[in-house]
Amino acid sequence: MYAVIKTGGKQYRVASGEKIKVEQIAADVGQEIVIDQVLAVGNGGDLKIGTPLVSGATVKATVVAHGKHDKVRIFKMRRRKHYQKRQGHRQQFTELEIGAIAV
Repeated sequence: MYAVIKTGGKQYRVASGEKIKVEQIAADVGQEIVIDQVLAVGNGGDLKIGTPLVSGATVKATVVAHGKHDKVRIFKMRRRKHYQKRQGHRQQFTELEIGAIAV
């Protein structure tokens, strides 16, 4: 069984037992959270699509860790103008372990 969930402005296809990295969620490590924004639920050939959400469907997940992704380097330059700008960014994430998917 799998589900398509929405969290942090992005959509993820998840199945029970998977670990995924999502945008940072304000929860402690080891805490169990419930994601109720489920867009679709599938089981083999059977697929249930919500409009826009599947009513009554939830996904339980456990917070495994918090961290930062690798650095993204930004470099801007204008040729012949003596302009160079260097910048970097590390996006924070929360790692979740997907538990039960309930319809």
